[in-house]
Amino acid sequence: MRPVTTVAGAAGLLALALLGGSSVAPAMSAPNAPVPNAPVPPPPAALRLISYDSCAEALAGLRAAATAVVGPWGFGQGWRRAVDFGAVPAGGAAVTGREDAAAPAYSGTNNHESGADEPDLVKTDGRRIVTVTRGVLRVVDPATRRESGRLDLAGAGRDRWWPDGELLLHGDRALVLVRSPVLRGGHVPAGPGEDTRPRLLLVDLVGPPRIIGTYRIEGGLLDARLTGSTARVVVRSEPLLSFRYDERATDAERTAANRAVIAKAGLDAWLPRYEWTADGVRHVGRVGCDRLSRPASSTGTALLTVLTFDLATGRLGDGDPVSIASDADLVYGTSGSLYLAGEAGPGPRRWDRPWRPEAVWTEIYQFDTGGPGHPRYVATGSVPGTPVNQYALSEWQGHLRVATTRETTRGTTSESAVHVLTRQDDRLAETGVVTGLGRGERIYSVRFLGGTGYVVTFRQTDPLYALDLTDPAAPRVTGELKISGWSSYLHPVSEGRLLGVGQEADGRGRALGLQVSLFDVHDPARPARLARYHLPESMSTVEYDPHAFLFDPTTGLLALPLDSGAIRLLTVNGGSITEVGTVNHGNDPALRSLLVGGELWIVSEAGLRVTDPATARTLGWLPLT
Repeated sequence: MRPVTTVAGAAGLLALALLGGSSVAPAMSAPNAPVPNAPVPPPPAALRLISYDSCAEALAGLRAAATAVVGPWGFGQGWRRAVDFGAVPAGGAAVTGREDAAAPAYSGTNNHESGADEPDLVKTDGRRIVTVTRGVLRVVDPATRRESGRLDLAGAGRDRWWPDGELLLHGDRALVLVRSPVLRGGHVPAGPGEDTRPRLLLVDLVGPPRIIGTYRIEGGLLDARLTGSTARVVVRSEPLLSFRYDERATDAERTAANRAVIAKAGLDAWLPRYEWTADGVRHVGRVGCDRLSRPASSTGTALLTVLTFDLATGRLGDGDPVSIASDADLVYGTSGSLYLAGEAGPGPRRWDRPWRPEAVWTEIYQFDTGGPGHPRYVATGSVPGTPVNQYALSEWQGHLRVATTRETTRGTTSESAVHVLTRQDDRLAETGVVTGLGRGERIYSVRFLGGTGYVVTFRQTDPLYALDLTDPAAPRVTGELKISGWSSYLHPVSEGRLLGVGQEADGRGRALGLQVSLFDVHDPARPARLARYHLPESMSTVEYDPHAFLFDPTTGLLALPLDSGAIRLLTVNGGSITEVGTVNHGNDPALRSLLVGGELWIVSEAGLRVTDPATARTLGWLPLT
């Protein structure tokens, strides 16, 4: 048996200062900006993160918050809302190079921001291609087109599983992130003794790949970012509370019973446990209450834990965890900041009371990740409405731009806005806003490029809005273009050119198939569409997963995986979009594509196909058996 080392939960008070807070400053509307249809409710007061003074205070606060929102069926969807505690440049898949002159040019993951790498199922450094498919990590030598190493990530016996994995790559080490273990028969383990915790595996790629460290924690993996050699992994966990449903009881009786369960729960119901291995030794621990902080309002139904790992050390350690009592579910990262964002409201959202969608806000927590060690909390802010995804947030010259859609009049209408926030002490205070975008519509895609922003809203037509954000106190709409259909993803392809990937639509807003649009945005007052490519009755993975997008600015190559499983190759040059050809993968759909040394590698669960990007002709096939 391997020795077990227990780690105490508290290791000294976390340096989260008790910060005073106040409401976000009133917004300054841009000149000529549309006026919203309905008044915006004031933001939640006293937005800040506060560390608990003691474990007893932490337990009392979590119990009180959870009790206020629990209903007869527990924490059902839509009830995780806030209760006042009171006194208690654009990234992309551009071809890049390595400092190692021996490595050919290669494409990287299509990241949102440069300097903040995002996990994906395939990575390359030009010398090797590393993939995680069907529970196996494989290393491929692109020069010889041969597999140079493999590692079965699954365990043995009843713990044998296929990881639904992604990875981060730093030097000769890969960090594999397993979101959910799946047993060999496709069954998600849920029975007694079956481990459903997410897993992190540190793999040494020198010689035959081998696992040199593991990490498991209660909860679910939300997202991760790699800056330099430092990986920060965000985990979302829910309290382990056993609510029982009695069909004979009334709603009031069931709610009272659930509150009694909460009243008896200890801190271990909320604070996630973790374990890690190093040098054959298993260590266990639990996030300490001294590592837990809270906003002025919370629900007690979820915790976010940020783990920090230095991949250069060759070991994972305990992850130096930092936890927040928050329902945030969106991660946005830059080379120096990490933002956690999530929906909130002005008061408790109760199961027995109607919810006002016009009162929904998004709370945003900013952390400094510019130095080593765990992230340092710096500021909190909020904006009305909700963002569509991480691309709705953008940090530029000390300002945070946030695009949101807000429902009004009990969800019957909507409008969108772009807010500019600036850090003032411990607050992200709003300094400017553009409102009234796409009334009756919602945001489908956003892209911020320096001092310019582009927002696509849709209901029956696709208004592409161009915004001037150079003055944080007076952002403004400079131009608008209406076309049929919508773009779900926007990507810069050259100076003054923007590519949109989405769907064509008829006059009623019904989707008609994949649409690729090339926009001319040289003149911010008059955006125009230069070219359009339409593939009826089809869609691309890029529409909901930007990591599947590949564009090479040197050749204009655009590779789009289709729902049919094939890859459609296009070229975008000047003002035109030209079809190159289609690469089919049979029954195993193409998942990703990357460029190494001028060759296009297409990844599926069945294997890697080497293709000539100029002709779509297959040059080689490497089955992943």
